[in-house]
Amino acid sequence: MRTRVRFAQRRVDAQPGVRPGLIRFEKVAVRFPGGVTALHELDLEIPKGQFAVLVGASGSGKTTALRLVNRLQDASSGRVLVDGVDVQERDPIELRRSIGYAIQGVGLIAHMSVAENVALVPRLKGASPEEQRAIARAGLARVRMPPDQFLDRYPHELSGGQRQRVGLARAMAADPDLVLLDEPFGALDNVVREEIQDEFKEILGGLHKTIVLVTHDMHEAIHMGERILVMNAGRLVADGTPEEVVLRPKDEFVRKLLGRRRRELENYVKELRG
Repeated sequence: MRTRVRFAQRRVDAQPGVRPGLIRFEKVAVRFPGGVTALHELDLEIPKGQFAVLVGASGSGKTTALRLVNRLQDASSGRVLVDGVDVQERDPIELRRSIGYAIQGVGLIAHMSVAENVALVPRLKGASPEEQRAIARAGLARVRMPPDQFLDRYPHELSGGQRQRVGLARAMAADPDLVLLDEPFGALDNVVREEIQDEFKEILGGLHKTIVLVTHDMHEAIHMGERILVMNAGRLVADGTPEEVVLRPKDEFVRKLLGRRRRELENYVKELRG
């Protein structure tokens, strides 16, 4: 039986006519001291329920774009809107608590149990201890970790793959409409990474959330996403389905990004899409 949680914090509702989970970038630029421009007037809309992947090399602007959504980075110009509301009009702490977020290395709190880590955001939003425990139990079950075995363990007692699952459970604990994933599989070895990718794709695909994943790995982007957004030097250079981006690349940088693996990646796209 699902526990109904009443959060004490005020919820900021989507604007009328806007479906929760919508993200919009309107001519967004990010400039750092010293004249470095990390993002050049990005125009982009990600609709509710889409699994979009930002892919590119280091320094391409993909992580900067992601961090704008939950205000871990603020824009120098332009606007970022979530649910039709400019994120600059939102309290950054409240905004972050409304968005699921998982990163490379997970970032679990070492002195907290698995249950406490998973239920961290619900606790901050006012959930009772009983509700927190129920949320943690349901969250672990969702990511295929037997709750009775793992609720009272600590991060150092988990494998890399288990920590990554706990990180996803924590990101989903407050039932957000939007989930941001920043290189969540980067610290895992190849065998574990592919296993976790498959599990995450299946789990997230059944939740009807808006998902934005950042990765440097085109194979991962093809496998995980329904839409691929290729970044280069702070600009969006390709936007389309895996078939459009990989089988019919229009930008020279995309062809270079595919590189020697182009034939392999083309075959993989065809295999996945039947």
